[in-house]
Amino acid sequence: MVDDVDVIDTLDGEEFTLDFGSLGLDSRLTDILKAQGISNTFPIQAQCIPLALAGRDILAKAKTGSGKTLAFALPALNYMLLNPENHGVENHQPEILVLCPTRELCIQVSTVFSELGTTLGINTVTIYGGAASADQVKKIAEGFDVAVATPGRLIDLVNQGEINLKQVKMLILDEADEMLDIGFIDAVETILAMTQSTRQTMLFSATMPGRIIAIGKKYMQSPTRVAVEDEAMSEGGTANISQHVWRAHQMDKTAIIEAALLSELGQKVIIFCRTKRNAQRICDDLNADGFKALTIHGDMQQIAREKSLAAFIGGKGQVLVATDVAARGIHVDGVTLVINFDCPDDERSYTHRIGRTGRAGEQGTALTLVDWADVMKWSGINGQLNGDLPNDPPEIYSTSPQAKELFPRVHEKPAKNPSAVKTPIASKNTKPRESSRPVAKKEKPTEPREKRERKRVRKYKGE
Repeated sequence: MVDDVDVIDTLDGEEFTLDFGSLGLDSRLTDILKAQGISNTFPIQAQCIPLALAGRDILAKAKTGSGKTLAFALPALNYMLLNPENHGVENHQPEILVLCPTRELCIQVSTVFSELGTTLGINTVTIYGGAASADQVKKIAEGFDVAVATPGRLIDLVNQGEINLKQVKMLILDEADEMLDIGFIDAVETILAMTQSTRQTMLFSATMPGRIIAIGKKYMQSPTRVAVEDEAMSEGGTANISQHVWRAHQMDKTAIIEAALLSELGQKVIIFCRTKRNAQRICDDLNADGFKALTIHGDMQQIAREKSLAAFIGGKGQVLVATDVAARGIHVDGVTLVINFDCPDDERSYTHRIGRTGRAGEQGTALTLVDWADVMKWSGINGQLNGDLPNDPPEIYSTSPQAKELFPRVHEKPAKNPSAVKTPIASKNTKPRESSRPVAKKEKPTEPREKRERKRVRKYKGE
């Protein structure tokens, strides 16, 4: 059960920033970190790593972008280095299992494990839906130590006998509250029941709803509860993000976006939309106007989404237009601005969206564009945020002084791309309207028939 007495509450401050070398990690791991230019910890890492190395179960509350991936990845890899004989190659059995709510987060976490562990002989396999399972099964057959997975695909492969969870020594739940939001929590409990109760379990979440606490009580052994908070937590974890809310006309929003892209804040921008069609349309429009835009939405194949995200991370695109599929768990360094093209559905969606900027102590800017029809919705969201944003946003246009003040122009507008075509607001798949007037079928012309004389034979009686 959760031990409510054994709780660590910390503030995000310098007194909790330590050197990784002082936490008891294997020197091979700290050498890799130094080679990557990483030496000092974030508070969540300083608090969780020593507890994890001691074998304690952990129930950790920390905001998105606080550095929690390393807080569980380093202890997991450290365990594998200290126990080289415990490898999960035989019978497809992993030693370390990490569960993530989304494919994108799954790939990101797996990349962290691979970058740190591959040179040390620790192999990681990534398991997620939306991609061919044959490739993942092949990777499993080649042997691995760490499995980073989404719950649905993992359960499928377990039921098919492709992977066995009986030898899991350490199980990590990342973004547990997001799993609850998208309906994966029952699948998570199914997976927990497939593993040995003696495993070490670590749960990380931005919030701690009752269902998450209940899982801790049922499946964890007297965990230490860690709550790493800072002054930003009272404002939804966004105190280092400059937030702006404008009431904007639908036809002027693209002009506002282009003004932002031509300003200093437009170096690396993420735009969030409510619908897949809007995301694709905005991306097409920006590309037609000469900007380097990429998109991620649910209508794209998984491999296409991965390529778009990789291109954006690699600096091949100035702006990423996305639906909420990318709103959480994706860490892209140096995002200078987040724009909500549409009003989010609730306060959690708002916080997750703008959390793509201002990560890991950096400063960021967020702009939300609210339609007239969404003013009441925004008022409700703002009430839940308990911030200083207006319930009735000011009416701002791309030519307004406020827009020019926030986005002073520092770049020339790029030349239009003649090969790109702007997408009409109507769907590309919309069929042309058919006329209600019936169309007469064209008959094949026929040659006139020749008149044939018909011989009439009269028969008289008696003949």
